[in-house]
Amino acid sequence: MWNEPYLESCCRSALHRLTLVGPHGRPPGLADQPCLLRLQRMGLAEERPDGRFSITAPGRARHASEILKKSA
Repeated sequence: MWNEPYLESCCRSALHRLTLVGPHGRPPGLADQPCLLRLQRMGLAEERPDGRFSITAPGRARHASEILKKSA
């Protein structure tokens, strides 16, 4: 049974970009800011003290299961 909140395609893309930037993080103020904030509320991303967004461990698991289609 699916029990995770649905991710819109724009938020799935933002989650994928978080994996691509790695430790550098995504800067604030970009077009995907609303998605990054939603991902943060869901616990899939976090805003660092420098204002950049990074993926969390739950975000990596969700990326693997939903975007890469691998079992997490």
